[in-house]
Amino acid sequence: MVFIPEDKVTDIRNAADIVEIISESVLLKKAGKDYVGLCPFHSEKTPSFTVSPEKQIFYCFGCGTGGNVFSFLMKQEGFSFPEAVRMLARRYGIDIPAHAMSPEQKRRMNERERLFDINKQAMEYFRQALRGDSGKKAMAYLDARGMTTAVIEGFNLGYAPDGWNNLINFFSEKGTPLSLVEKAGLIIPKNSGNGFYDRFRDRIIFPIIDVRMQVIGFGGRVMDDTEQPKYLNSPETPLYKKSRSLYGLHRAKQKCRQSDAVYLVEGYLDVLSLHKHGIENAVATLGTALTPEHIRLLRGYARKMTLVYDSDEAGVRAARRSTEIFRKEETDASVLVLQPAGYDPDSYLAEFGTDAFINAASQSLSLISFLTDSAIKKHGLSTEGKIRIISDMEAPLSTITDNVARSLYIRELSERTEIDEAEILKKIRRVSSSHKTAVPYKLRTDTLRERGDKLEQKIIAMMLQFPEILPEIGQRNILEHFKDDTLKSIGQIILDCPGKKLSEIDALSGDEEKGRIVFPLAIEEEPWNREGCLNLIEQFESGRKGSISNWLTGNRLKGYRK
Repeated sequence: MVFIPEDKVTDIRNAADIVEIISESVLLKKAGKDYVGLCPFHSEKTPSFTVSPEKQIFYCFGCGTGGNVFSFLMKQEGFSFPEAVRMLARRYGIDIPAHAMSPEQKRRMNERERLFDINKQAMEYFRQALRGDSGKKAMAYLDARGMTTAVIEGFNLGYAPDGWNNLINFFSEKGTPLSLVEKAGLIIPKNSGNGFYDRFRDRIIFPIIDVRMQVIGFGGRVMDDTEQPKYLNSPETPLYKKSRSLYGLHRAKQKCRQSDAVYLVEGYLDVLSLHKHGIENAVATLGTALTPEHIRLLRGYARKMTLVYDSDEAGVRAARRSTEIFRKEETDASVLVLQPAGYDPDSYLAEFGTDAFINAASQSLSLISFLTDSAIKKHGLSTEGKIRIISDMEAPLSTITDNVARSLYIRELSERTEIDEAEILKKIRRVSSSHKTAVPYKLRTDTLRERGDKLEQKIIAMMLQFPEILPEIGQRNILEHFKDDTLKSIGQIILDCPGKKLSEIDALSGDEEKGRIVFPLAIEEEPWNREGCLNLIEQFESGRKGSISNWLTGNRLKGYRK
């Protein structure tokens, strides 16, 4: 059932700029008529993700993912098709008639919008509480931590008053269903099963805002560090996914792109302190370990990433875990462990200032150097310690594909442990050869395209890129002689949609199997003209001469004229 009129979908598709939308989460660079960047859907070092503003489509030559602006939002944000359409409609000021949706569709769409509205109202409630009589203690705490008015206002900090039902009363007075407030993660059902209580009580509140400036969740911090847990975050909700969210990115994204660099820290106050000291390209994970999704999200804003961790043992362990994620994502990063021990970014900046932090960051270690340093500190340089160091470094070094880089890191490890480079290299090669070689994404994509013969693929590419030839294809019944049924089906869909771009043909742009075939054929443009197209058609007919002759004979016998 179609819930949104096709003419409205077309209006929205025509109004949306796919480059503008995708560039909000992918760092794109101009390459001829198109734009390229690192794919947000798989790990890669070399950009294989292409966006065509002319065709209003995207395609990754690495993992084979492609589509139009709706497809991108569905894949990147987890939207349903109607949600993607509605989001773009709001952005570009296009009204969608409510009667175009079923009651269930209206309910789902309205629920998501109401959750955003509930979070926005809650943020304002917490902001007002911080500035009122009940927030004096919280404001004094923030003042003692050196938070300026600009930071407090810029990040919309707030305060959740002490008590079990302050927020419940606030929303009840507005007539907001508490079931929705619970779904937003702001209140918790009582164990008795009757009623709710506030999740955040007597805590500084840090609203979590996404890059589209929507409030998706909250973090709360106690003001007495002896109390546990120190931090409390919103649970997973329809709006908030910890593995895909970073605190402060909405404020940091512009500076990240300007500097092509980002500092990744652990806590809310670390982000605020960095911003206060003029280091605005800083973000934090939200009560969870670093994930591949975090890295792919950050790749859309900066290429140089610096992990900044506390100098205590827990901070070093966290940094070590994070390096593994970076290596798997094929993303370069450096690690800054603040010295002397005992400092986090907030306390370090308060003690030593901005220049000292920037100087320390300039000396941050590469991932491999950091792992080498950590292994030496952990095991020592006794004979047994050196054996364990080499054992720890086998896997990280074996994943380095650049022979020069690997050689330099092995030399560094050799010099620090006084073990012969050749012996280290032998161990690394044994580890490398014992790993099952993964099929590269590029090879997988090429395999997907090895269907039918090249001539049939060429004809489909011609139909997509030079639609003026479609009448000729139809009149000469070219598709009847395709051997590959999927390519034949794709060709028929194109014939049935004359005058439409690929981005407008939902039967292709919304079909994953067909999309893996058509998007690379559409985006790799050739200089077509009518003469070249006719030559290709004649070449195809010549190759299929026997089957075409049989088809014509059979149709004449049925009474058709040649």
